[in-house]
Amino acid sequence: MKGTVGELGEFGLIRELTSRLTTTPAVRLGPGDDAAVVAAPDRRVVASTDVLLEGRHFRRDWSTAYDVGRKAAAQNLADIAAMGAVPTAVLLALVVPAELPATWPTELMDGIRDECQVAGAAVVGGDVVRGETITVAITALGDLRNHEPVTRSGARAGDVVAVTGWLGWSAAGLAVLSRGFRSPRAFVEAHRRPEPPYHAGPAAAALGATAMTDVSDGLIADLGHIAEASKVRIDLRTAAIDVPTQMYDIGQAVGVDPLQWVLTGGEDHAIVATFPSDVKLPARWKIIGEVVNPSALPQVTVDGAPWDKAGGWDHFGDLDPEE
Repeated sequence: MKGTVGELGEFGLIRELTSRLTTTPAVRLGPGDDAAVVAAPDRRVVASTDVLLEGRHFRRDWSTAYDVGRKAAAQNLADIAAMGAVPTAVLLALVVPAELPATWPTELMDGIRDECQVAGAAVVGGDVVRGETITVAITALGDLRNHEPVTRSGARAGDVVAVTGWLGWSAAGLAVLSRGFRSPRAFVEAHRRPEPPYHAGPAAAALGATAMTDVSDGLIADLGHIAEASKVRIDLRTAAIDVPTQMYDIGQAVGVDPLQWVLTGGEDHAIVATFPSDVKLPARWKIIGEVVNPSALPQVTVDGAPWDKAGGWDHFGDLDPEE
């Protein structure tokens, strides 16, 4: 496709974006009307939204439009799975400059569509607006399938803490990119396109998970949300947490303890949950700690001690690492 978004025009862009979409049985009415219609057999809808801003959450010299699309969809769909729900649909709100090549938003849509297919969802609509900075806002919907949602407030003393998915890979990939390199490729790709274990969320709910979240801001930070909501102390055991050899190599090259990435690096969107200690967990779940006791000062400790190093991501703290 040649030309710019401005030359294509609003309705031409919408036609190009919607022509690339696929559907699922849950979509009763897709793009093209005032609103979409999505089946909700459970009669409850799980919803989540996130925004990606160019220069803060992605850089076009580091990630393709397709990468950004995969990442934007993944971080929202992971939130749905972390509630124990099955993703069903996604809505896209897109702000782009008129001079942007028209291929960029269409490749973005390809990425969003393909990530939705991985999770079993579909893009059902959205909006496009002209603006100075590329902004990608996603709203994801999901269905609980007659199960109760797994919130952050159910962890109890004696529960085990278990995780499935990658930890620290995106942060290590970001460190590589920040120093002008593009390898090891597996870590760079983990930063560009996270791979949340979508099916693990509903499966954890079926296993009896008492609390759950995805790791978007860092393991300690996100478990801290569970500790605060549940009013407990959570203790992590570093000896139980796997750190790949290649991550040690990257850490040595850039002067960073890789355990810092594993404990505080975000955007991998692993699923971490607490379970009663007598639950038999499948092999994909790794027990990495326990809920120790009710606490007037809810916190996450590491090997029994408070974590006194840098924590996870805060959008209103330091500048985003992509800037």
